[in-house]
Amino acid sequence: MQKIVPYLWFDTQAEEAAKLYVSAFPHSKIGDISRYTEAGPRPAGTVLTVQFELDGLHFAALNGGPELRFNPSISFLAACRTKEEVERLWGKLSAGGMTLMELGAYPFSEAYGWTQDKYGASWQIMLVPDRDRRPAITPTLMFVGSQAGEAEEAIRTYTSIFRDSKVGEILRYAKGEEPDKEGTVKRAAFTLEGQAFAAMDSAHDHNFTFNEAISLLVDCEDQAEIDHFWQRLTQGGDPAAQQCGWLKDRFGLSWQIVPAVLGELMSDANKANRVMTALLPMKKLDVEVLRQAAQD
Repeated sequence: MQKIVPYLWFDTQAEEAAKLYVSAFPHSKIGDISRYTEAGPRPAGTVLTVQFELDGLHFAALNGGPELRFNPSISFLAACRTKEEVERLWGKLSAGGMTLMELGAYPFSEAYGWTQDKYGASWQIMLVPDRDRRPAITPTLMFVGSQAGEAEEAIRTYTSIFRDSKVGEILRYAKGEEPDKEGTVKRAAFTLEGQAFAAMDSAHDHNFTFNEAISLLVDCEDQAEIDHFWQRLTQGGDPAAQQCGWLKDRFGLSWQIVPAVLGELMSDANKANRVMTALLPMKKLDVEVLRQAAQD
Protein backbone atom coordinates (compact mmCIF):
# COMPACT_ATOMS: atom_id res chain seq x y z
CA MET A 1 0.00 0.00 0.00
CA GLN A 2 1.30 3.47 -0.90
CA LYS A 3 2.27 5.26 2.31
CA ILE A 4 2.61 8.87 1.08
CA VAL A 5 -0.11 10.30 -1.15
CA PRO A 6 0.16 13.63 -3.04
CA TYR A 7 -2.90 15.63 -2.01
CA LEU A 8 -4.14 18.39 -4.32
CA TRP A 9 -6.34 21.29 -3.16
CA PHE A 10 -8.92 22.59 -5.64
CA ASP A 11 -11.81 25.01 -5.30
CA THR A 12 -14.62 23.00 -6.91
CA GLN A 13 -12.80 21.16 -9.73
CA ALA A 14 -11.38 18.09 -7.95
CA GLU A 15 -13.51 15.53 -9.80
CA GLU A 16 -13.16 17.31 -13.15
CA ALA A 17 -9.36 17.50 -12.79
CA ALA A 18 -9.07 13.86 -11.70
CA LYS A 19 -10.97 12.79 -14.81
CA LEU A 20 -8.61 14.80 -17.03
CA TYR A 21 -5.52 13.28 -15.42
CA VAL A 22 -6.93 9.75 -15.64
CA SER A 23 -7.64 10.30 -19.34
CA ALA A 24 -4.03 11.45 -19.89
CA PHE A 25 -2.14 8.58 -18.25
CA PRO A 26 -2.39 4.85 -19.03
CA HIS A 27 -3.30 2.34 -16.32
CA SER A 28 -5.22 5.00 -14.40
CA LYS A 29 -8.59 5.14 -12.67
CA ILE A 30 -10.90 7.12 -10.40
CA GLY A 31 -11.28 5.64 -6.92
CA ASP A 32 -13.47 6.51 -3.95
CA ILE A 33 -15.32 9.81 -3.84
CA SER A 34 -16.33 11.28 -0.48
CA ARG A 35 -18.87 14.01 0.05
CA TYR A 36 -19.37 16.86 2.48
CA THR A 37 -21.51 16.15 5.51
CA GLU A 38 -23.73 18.54 7.40
CA ALA A 39 -20.72 19.30 9.66
CA GLY A 40 -18.69 20.58 6.72
CA PRO A 41 -18.36 24.14 5.36
CA ARG A 42 -20.04 23.30 2.02
CA PRO A 43 -23.49 21.94 1.18
CA ALA A 44 -23.96 18.33 2.30
CA GLY A 45 -23.61 15.91 -0.61
CA THR A 46 -21.19 17.98 -2.70
CA VAL A 47 -17.85 16.36 -3.56
CA LEU A 48 -15.27 16.60 -0.78
CA THR A 49 -12.44 14.35 -1.95
CA VAL A 50 -11.61 12.21 -4.97
CA GLN A 51 -9.10 9.37 -4.88
CA PHE A 52 -7.42 8.53 -8.18
CA GLU A 53 -4.50 6.56 -9.55
CA LEU A 54 -2.17 7.63 -12.37
CA ASP A 55 0.03 4.92 -13.85
CA GLY A 56 0.55 3.28 -10.46
CA LEU A 57 0.78 6.39 -8.26
CA HIS A 58 -2.14 7.17 -5.96
CA PHE A 59 -3.33 10.77 -5.56
CA ALA A 60 -6.10 12.50 -3.66
CA ALA A 61 -7.91 15.72 -4.57
CA LEU A 62 -9.91 17.99 -2.26
CA ASN A 63 -12.52 20.63 -2.99
CA GLY A 64 -11.33 22.96 -0.25
CA GLY A 65 -12.14 26.43 -1.55
CA PRO A 66 -10.57 29.29 -3.52
CA GLU A 67 -7.97 30.26 -0.90
CA LEU A 68 -5.06 28.25 -2.29
CA ARG A 69 -3.43 28.13 -5.72
CA PHE A 70 -0.94 25.66 -7.16
CA ASN A 71 2.54 26.83 -8.09
CA PRO A 72 5.66 25.15 -9.56
CA SER A 73 7.40 24.59 -6.20
CA ILE A 74 5.90 21.10 -6.35
CA SER A 75 5.61 19.49 -9.77
CA PHE A 76 5.13 15.98 -11.10
CA LEU A 77 7.78 14.60 -13.43
CA ALA A 78 6.23 12.25 -15.98
CA ALA A 79 8.82 9.96 -17.58
CA CYS A 80 7.83 8.79 -21.07
CA ARG A 81 9.34 5.97 -23.14
CA THR A 82 8.77 7.55 -26.58
CA LYS A 83 8.52 10.99 -28.16
CA GLU A 84 4.99 10.13 -29.22
CA GLU A 85 4.07 9.53 -25.59
CA VAL A 86 5.68 12.86 -24.63
CA GLU A 87 3.70 14.72 -27.29
CA ARG A 88 0.40 13.04 -26.39
CA LEU A 89 0.81 13.78 -22.69
CA TRP A 90 1.93 17.34 -23.41
CA GLY A 91 -1.14 17.90 -25.55
CA LYS A 92 -3.47 16.68 -22.79
CA LEU A 93 -1.87 18.51 -19.87
CA SER A 94 -0.83 21.78 -21.52
CA ALA A 95 -4.23 22.50 -23.10
CA GLY A 96 -5.62 25.68 -21.57
CA GLY A 97 -2.61 25.99 -19.26
CA MET A 98 0.66 27.93 -19.25
CA THR A 99 4.05 26.83 -20.58
CA LEU A 100 6.97 27.20 -18.16
CA MET A 101 9.59 25.57 -20.42
CA GLU A 102 8.80 24.95 -24.06
CA LEU A 103 8.55 21.38 -25.26
CA GLY A 104 11.77 20.63 -27.14
CA ALA A 105 15.26 19.16 -27.03
CA TYR A 106 17.52 19.99 -24.07
CA PRO A 107 20.98 18.77 -23.01
CA PHE A 108 19.40 16.41 -20.47
CA SER A 109 16.62 15.03 -22.71
CA GLU A 110 15.72 14.89 -26.39
CA ALA A 111 12.14 15.81 -25.52
CA TYR A 112 11.17 17.78 -22.43
CA GLY A 113 8.66 20.43 -21.41
CA TRP A 114 7.32 21.97 -18.22
CA THR A 115 3.70 23.13 -18.11
CA GLN A 116 1.07 24.26 -15.67
CA ASP A 117 -2.24 22.64 -16.60
CA LYS A 118 -5.49 24.59 -16.76
CA TYR A 119 -6.00 24.04 -13.03
CA GLY A 120 -2.50 25.33 -12.20
CA ALA A 121 -0.83 22.02 -11.30
CA SER A 122 2.72 21.67 -12.70
CA TRP A 123 3.96 18.80 -14.85
CA GLN A 124 7.45 18.13 -16.18
CA ILE A 125 7.14 15.80 -19.16
CA MET A 126 10.37 14.15 -20.26
CA LEU A 127 11.54 11.46 -22.63
CA VAL A 128 13.27 8.73 -20.61
CA PRO A 129 13.85 5.76 -22.94
CA ASP A 130 14.87 3.47 -20.04
CA ARG A 131 11.71 4.27 -18.06
CA ASP A 132 11.28 0.64 -17.01
CA ARG A 133 13.97 1.39 -14.44
CA ARG A 134 12.15 4.50 -13.24
CA PRO A 135 8.71 5.32 -11.82
CA ALA A 136 6.35 6.87 -14.34
CA ILE A 137 5.51 9.89 -12.15
CA THR A 138 7.83 11.44 -9.56
CA PRO A 139 6.77 14.24 -7.19
CA THR A 140 9.47 16.91 -7.40
CA LEU A 141 10.19 19.56 -4.75
CA MET A 142 11.81 22.86 -5.71
CA PHE A 143 13.38 24.84 -2.86
CA VAL A 144 13.22 28.54 -3.67
CA GLY A 145 13.35 31.89 -1.88
CA SER A 146 14.44 31.53 1.74
CA GLN A 147 14.50 27.73 1.27
CA ALA A 148 16.89 27.84 -1.71
CA GLY A 149 19.97 25.82 -0.80
CA GLU A 150 18.09 23.64 1.71
CA ALA A 151 17.15 20.77 -0.61
CA GLU A 152 19.90 18.42 0.57
CA GLU A 153 19.22 19.12 4.23
CA ALA A 154 15.51 18.47 3.64
CA ILE A 155 16.23 15.21 1.81
CA ARG A 156 18.43 13.94 4.63
CA THR A 157 15.83 15.00 7.20
CA TYR A 158 12.99 13.20 5.43
CA THR A 159 15.02 10.03 4.82
CA SER A 160 15.83 9.94 8.56
CA ILE A 161 12.12 10.07 9.44
CA PHE A 162 10.60 7.56 7.02
CA ARG A 163 11.40 3.86 6.72
CA ASP A 164 12.68 2.17 3.56
CA SER A 165 14.30 5.46 2.55
CA LYS A 166 17.55 6.38 0.86
CA VAL A 167 19.34 9.26 -0.79
CA GLY A 168 20.00 8.63 -4.46
CA GLU A 169 22.10 10.45 -7.02
CA ILE A 170 22.73 14.15 -6.35
CA LEU A 171 23.74 16.44 -9.22
CA ARG A 172 25.18 19.71 -7.88
CA TYR A 173 25.53 23.21 -9.30
CA ALA A 174 29.05 23.95 -10.48
CA LYS A 175 30.96 27.14 -9.85
CA GLY A 176 29.63 29.98 -11.98
CA GLU A 177 26.10 28.64 -12.38
CA GLU A 178 24.70 31.83 -10.89
CA PRO A 179 22.58 32.73 -9.05
CA ASP A 180 22.73 29.26 -7.52
CA LYS A 181 25.45 28.55 -5.00
CA GLU A 182 28.16 26.07 -5.94
CA GLY A 183 27.46 22.66 -4.44
CA THR A 184 23.73 23.13 -3.91
CA VAL A 185 21.32 20.69 -5.50
CA LYS A 186 20.66 20.95 -9.21
CA ARG A 187 18.70 17.72 -9.08
CA ALA A 188 18.53 14.88 -6.57
CA ALA A 189 16.62 11.62 -6.30
CA PHE A 190 15.50 10.03 -3.05
CA THR A 191 12.99 7.50 -1.78
CA LEU A 192 10.67 7.56 1.23
CA GLU A 193 8.81 4.39 2.22
CA GLY A 194 10.02 2.93 -1.08
CA GLN A 195 8.44 5.77 -3.08
CA ALA A 196 10.41 7.92 -5.50
CA PHE A 197 10.79 11.67 -5.02
CA ALA A 198 13.07 14.31 -6.51
CA ALA A 199 14.29 17.70 -5.29
CA MET A 200 16.17 20.73 -6.54
CA ASP A 201 17.33 24.15 -5.38
CA SER A 202 16.68 27.30 -7.38
CA ALA A 203 18.02 30.70 -6.28
CA HIS A 204 16.36 32.51 -9.17
CA ASP A 205 13.82 35.18 -8.31
CA HIS A 206 10.60 33.21 -8.02
CA ASN A 207 7.36 34.73 -6.78
CA PHE A 208 6.17 31.50 -5.13
CA THR A 209 7.14 28.91 -2.55
CA PHE A 210 5.60 25.82 -0.93
CA ASN A 211 2.01 26.19 0.20
CA GLU A 212 -0.84 23.94 1.29
CA ALA A 213 -2.26 23.62 -2.25
CA ILE A 214 -0.18 20.46 -2.53
CA SER A 215 0.53 18.50 0.62
CA LEU A 216 1.83 15.00 1.27
CA LEU A 217 -0.62 12.78 3.12
CA VAL A 218 0.90 10.04 5.29
CA ASP A 219 -1.38 7.06 5.96
CA CYS A 220 -0.58 5.87 9.49
CA GLU A 221 -1.26 2.37 10.81
CA ASP A 222 -1.90 3.43 14.40
CA GLN A 223 -1.55 6.21 16.97
CA ALA A 224 2.13 5.39 17.49
CA GLU A 225 2.85 6.18 13.83
CA ILE A 226 0.82 9.38 14.01
CA ASP A 227 2.79 10.44 17.08
CA HIS A 228 6.12 9.60 15.41
CA PHE A 229 5.54 11.51 12.18
CA TRP A 230 3.84 14.44 13.90
CA GLN A 231 6.65 14.85 16.43
CA ARG A 232 9.44 14.61 13.85
CA LEU A 233 7.87 16.71 11.11
CA THR A 234 6.68 19.54 13.38
CA GLN A 235 10.20 20.15 14.75
CA GLY A 236 11.07 23.71 13.75
CA GLY A 237 7.86 24.02 11.74
CA ASP A 238 5.05 26.55 11.88
CA PRO A 239 2.74 25.92 14.90
CA ALA A 240 0.08 28.18 13.38
CA ALA A 241 -0.20 25.77 10.42
CA GLN A 242 -1.08 22.78 12.62
CA GLN A 243 -4.74 21.81 12.43
CA CYS A 244 -6.95 18.83 11.57
CA GLY A 245 -3.90 16.59 11.04
CA TRP A 246 -2.16 19.14 8.79
CA LEU A 247 1.28 20.56 9.57
CA LYS A 248 3.96 22.63 7.90
CA ASP A 249 7.56 21.48 8.45
CA ARG A 250 10.59 23.72 8.91
CA PHE A 251 11.23 23.78 5.15
CA GLY A 252 7.70 25.05 4.50
CA LEU A 253 6.37 21.76 3.06
CA SER A 254 2.85 20.75 4.11
CA TRP A 255 1.97 17.26 5.36
CA GLN A 256 -1.19 15.53 6.50
CA ILE A 257 -0.70 12.88 9.20
CA VAL A 258 -3.85 10.77 9.26
CA PRO A 259 -4.93 7.29 10.40
CA ALA A 260 -5.50 4.81 7.58
CA VAL A 261 -8.78 3.89 9.29
CA LEU A 262 -10.22 7.39 8.77
CA GLY A 263 -12.03 6.42 5.58
CA GLU A 264 -13.72 3.52 7.36
CA LEU A 265 -14.74 5.77 10.26
CA MET A 266 -16.45 8.11 7.79
CA SER A 267 -18.03 5.33 5.76
CA ASP A 268 -21.62 6.50 6.21
CA ALA A 269 -23.28 9.87 6.64
CA ASN A 270 -24.14 9.50 10.33
CA LYS A 271 -20.62 8.39 11.28
CA ALA A 272 -19.02 11.00 9.05
CA ASN A 273 -20.92 13.83 10.72
CA ARG A 274 -19.81 12.78 14.18
CA VAL A 275 -16.21 12.07 13.16
CA MET A 276 -15.88 15.37 11.32
CA THR A 277 -17.23 17.25 14.34
CA ALA A 278 -14.63 15.54 16.56
CA LEU A 279 -11.81 16.05 14.06
CA LEU A 280 -12.20 19.76 13.30
CA PRO A 281 -10.90 21.10 16.67
CA MET A 282 -7.86 18.76 16.69
CA LYS A 283 -4.29 19.49 15.68
CA LYS A 284 -2.62 16.07 15.89
CA LEU A 285 -5.32 13.48 15.30
CA ASP A 286 -6.36 11.13 18.11
CA VAL A 287 -7.50 7.78 16.71
CA GLU A 288 -9.37 6.65 19.83
CA VAL A 289 -11.36 9.87 20.05
CA LEU A 290 -12.29 9.52 16.37
CA ARG A 291 -13.26 5.87 16.85
CA GLN A 292 -15.44 6.80 19.80
CA ALA A 293 -17.12 9.56 17.80
CA ALA A 294 -17.97 7.05 15.07
CA GLN A 295 -19.56 4.68 17.61
CA ASP A 296 -21.58 7.23 19.58
